[in-house]
Formats: sequence, C-alpha cells, structure tokens
Amino acid sequence: MGDGHTPGRSRQEDVLENEWETHRPAVFGVAYRLLGTLADAEDVTQDVWLRAAGADLSKVTDLRAWLVTVAARRSYDILRSARLRRETYVGPWLPEPLLTGPDASEPVLVDESVSSAMLLIMEELSPPERVAFVLHDVFGLQFARIAEVLDVAVPSARQLASRARRRVAKAKESAPQAPKAERERVLATFRAAYESGDLAGLVRLLHPDAVYVTDGGGKIAAARKAIHGGERIAEVMVRVGRQQRPDAIDLIEVGGELALVFRRDGGVYSIDTLQVTDGLITAYRRVLNPEKLAHV
Repeated sequence: MGDGHTPGRSRQEDVLENEWETHRPAVFGVAYRLLGTLADAEDVTQDVWLRAAGADLSKVTDLRAWLVTVAARRSYDILRSARLRRETYVGPWLPEPLLTGPDASEPVLVDESVSSAMLLIMEELSPPERVAFVLHDVFGLQFARIAEVLDVAVPSARQLASRARRRVAKAKESAPQAPKAERERVLATFRAAYESGDLAGLVRLLHPDAVYVTDGGGKIAAARKAIHGGERIAEVMVRVGRQQRPDAIDLIEVGGELALVFRRDGGVYSIDTLQVTDGLITAYRRVLNPEKLAHV
C-alpha cells in the first residue's frame, strides 16, 4: 500500500474508514431491536466499533454479518440483565421512541420490527428466542452464527427462532395493525377530539376493550397500571388534557409508523403510539419518561 502498514492493518483501516458508516445502521438496528432503548443501543454500537478497531479484519469475508454478530452477542449479555432492571422499573415499561422519519438523527433499517407494538411482542419472548428471531428473521443471519451467539447447537438455534416466530405470529394475529391510510385518519380524528376535549368523540374512536399504558418511569406523574375500557380511557384523557393542556400536538414518525408528539413549555411532553384495528384504537401507549424523550 506504500504507507508502511502491514496488509492486514491497511485492510482494517480501509474497512473502518470506508465501510463503517455503511454498516453502522445495522449494528445499531440489531441492538435497538433486542434492547428497546437508545442509550443501550448506542453503547453497543460504540463497543462494536472498539472491537472492530482492535480486531484483524483481513480475513473477514462478510463484514456486515461479523459486525451484527458482535452486536448481538453484546446485546444478548445486556438483555439478560435488563430483565432484572425491568422488574424494578417504576410502572409499565415501554420501548424508547426511535425517530425514523426524515428528521431522524439515527438511521436504522426501518421495518415492522422497530414498531412499538412489535417491540412489546418481542419483549414477551425469552432472551434466546428474541435473539434468534431478530438475527434470522430480520437480519437473515445463518443459524450457525446464531448458535455461536447463544452458545447452543445449530438445531437448538433453529428451534428457538421457530418458536419465537410462532409466538410473534400469534400475537400479531390477535391484534392486526391497520393500513397506513387508516392509521393516519384515526390519528387525525383523535387529535381533533383530544384538542377539543370531545369525550364522546374519543369514546367513538376507542375500542370498548382498549388498553391505555403510560410510561413515566417514576420521573413524572403517570398511571402505574394499565387502564382498560374505552369509556374510562376517554374520561382519563379528557381530564389529563385539561390539566396538562399541550401547546401543540404534531404527527411524527416513530418506529416506521405515524405517532403523536405532545409539546408543552417549549419541549416534548410525551410521544404516543397507537394500535389501530378495524378503525378503532385498541391500544394507546404514552411515553412520558423525560429520559426517553431527551433525544427528540
């Protein structure tokens, strides 16, 4: 190469300088899908960069797969300990909103697997099932690599992915998501009813068995248990809307889907994602924890 470096070292420098930004979204993407928090995903991404900088990449034939595998292995370690943190979390836990629209600060491979609903479905999987599902069904890694991450035999890795796939499919079948146009219509109608304090209008939009979940993390006033029932949810929303009247309610893209961002006093008060089925809101999820909104 004429620069005094060994061939292996020169290859590594070229890879890190020219290809890292190409593969960084995949590294961040696998970590976010497995962990559901931006801070942990960023930490994993930094760890992978340091690991790559100190490794001999001259014999790596598929850099993307190598980086994603390293990210998954580190995320798997965090995921297992995260289960303990979830148990001590104050109130319901919701995934940290990931902006995926034109103004997103972190590019990511956007698909259904980064939606709030999907991340909550995967939250019900065991850590090995979640890793196997994300690596195989989302990122297309071979089971041999997945088996290495999980320290299991290849047939076991295949069984974990299959079991996770069945559980995910069952959960999605029980709460199918509406098409984009229908979601846009429901969100726009909901916003108008919320802004005007239209109790009857909110009741008409909410499924009788809808669930309302708020994540304050103990940092801000929020219900510590899910609220069930369309009428009750509408009453709570009208009351909260009067007490905490937003300066603006805007549409925003979160996890590849339209969501609502509530703004007060020059900052973001909450980000709300909705599950819409057959024209009705079946689940309303509100992230209030300021630590999860700091990046917006």
